[in-house]
Amino acid sequence: MKKRVLAFAAILALTAGGLAGCGGSKEKGSGSSDPGEIKIWVQFSDETPEGKAWSEIVDNFNDEYAGEYKAVTEYIPRSGSGGGYEDKVNAAVTTNSLPDVITLDGPNTAAYAHSGVIAPLDDYLKDADMDDVLDSIVQQGTYDGKMYAFGFSESNVGVYYNKSLFKDAGITEDQLPTLEDPWTWTEFQAICQKLTDKYKTPAIDMQMASGDEMLTYAYTPFVWSNGGDVVNDDGTKAENYFNDKKSVEALEFLQGLVKKEYTTISPIEKGFETGKYAMLLSGSWTMADLEENYQDIDYGILPYPVSDATGELVSPTGSWQLAMTEKTEKKDASAAFIKFATNTESSRIMSLGNSVLPIRNSTVELIKDDVSEGMKVLIKQNQISGHARPVVVAYPQVSRAFQQAVQDVSYFEENPDVQKVADSRAAEMQQAINTSLK
Repeated sequence: MKKRVLAFAAILALTAGGLAGCGGSKEKGSGSSDPGEIKIWVQFSDETPEGKAWSEIVDNFNDEYAGEYKAVTEYIPRSGSGGGYEDKVNAAVTTNSLPDVITLDGPNTAAYAHSGVIAPLDDYLKDADMDDVLDSIVQQGTYDGKMYAFGFSESNVGVYYNKSLFKDAGITEDQLPTLEDPWTWTEFQAICQKLTDKYKTPAIDMQMASGDEMLTYAYTPFVWSNGGDVVNDDGTKAENYFNDKKSVEALEFLQGLVKKEYTTISPIEKGFETGKYAMLLSGSWTMADLEENYQDIDYGILPYPVSDATGELVSPTGSWQLAMTEKTEKKDASAAFIKFATNTESSRIMSLGNSVLPIRNSTVELIKDDVSEGMKVLIKQNQISGHARPVVVAYPQVSRAFQQAVQDVSYFEENPDVQKVADSRAAEMQQAINTSLK
C-alpha cells in the first residue's frame, strides 16, 4: 500500500505540473468529531460561478438532511498550473489527513483508485437512477469494473463557425453538417479549402499550439472515430494501439490540416473572436467569452468531423468528479452527499449556474428552454457521442506522450513519417504504464 501511495504522489505531482507538496498541512485526521458532519475539499473558489452554484447545492443538502448529516466545504482553488488543490491532496495522502469527500479531475480516476485513495461507490448507487446518467460520466468514473467517482458537471467541444464569413465564402446553410448528418474528414477539408481560398488565411484554429491537455482532450476523438485507440480497454497496453494503423491514419489527417495550411501551429491570438479565422475548435467555455466580449461575432457550433471510413461521430467529454476517500469513517454520509450533489436538481443548478453541460438526461430535458442554441448542440452531441479520456493509471504520462505526438506531426517537414512518431510515443506510453502498475 505504501508503494502505491508513493507512486500516486509521483503521478499527482505530474498532473499538477511537478509542483512540490503543500507546506503547512500538518493536521491529523480529516473530518469533524460530529458523526454526521462530513468535510469536502473542492478545487474552486466560493466566489466563482461554480462556487456559488456549489454553495446552493450544499445548502440544499444540509436542509434536506438536517439533524442527520451536514456537509462542510473547504475551498482550495487551483493555480494556473494546477497546483494549490493538488498540492494539498498530495500532502494529505502522505500524512493520512484527507477529508471525507474530494473532487478529482476525470482522467485521474484510475490513479486515485489504483492507489487506494478513493473507495468504490457501487454499493451506494443502487437507488441513484444510474440509467439516467450519461454514459461518459460512468465511463470516466469507472476503474477495474467499479465506479469510484461521480462527475458533477460535464463538458464538450465543437467547431465554432463565423456565419458571416461562411456566407461570404459561398458556403450555404444546406452545406453545413448536423448532428444527424455530420461532415466527414473529406467534407470538412473541402470547406476548409473554400475558406482558405477566399480569405488567404487558415480556415480554423485547432488550438494545436496549446501544447497542453487540450490536445489530448480535443484530439482523441479523431483517433476513436477512425476505429483507433490510445490504450486498450483495461489501460495496460499502448503499443499496438496508439501506433495501430487506424490511430496513425488519424494523426495523418491532423498532419494534413497543417500541411495544407487549413490550420496553423502559430495562430493569431483570439483569431476567431476577432473575425480573422472562420472556425475554432473549442469547448462550451468559449460561449461565455463570445457573449460577454465579442458580441459582434455571429457564430454557430457544428459537430465534430468524422472519419470517412466509419462515419462515427465521437466527441470529447470529461470534467471534475466527487469521490469518497477510502479511509473515511463516514461512508454513509459521504455517499449520501455524492448522490445528492449529482441528482437531477443539483445538476440543473450547476449547469445553469456555471454554464456547463448536465450529467443526466433528465436534467437535459429540464433545462432545454434555458440554454443557448450553441449549448443545445454541445449537450446533444455529448448525449449521443461523448467519449471520456482513457482510464489509465499513468494518465499524465500517457497524455503528455499523446500531446507530443500531435506536436511532432504538426512539424511535418521534420517528422514526415507519422508511423515512426506513433511508434516512439507508444513506446513512451507503454513504459510509463508498466512502471505505474509495478
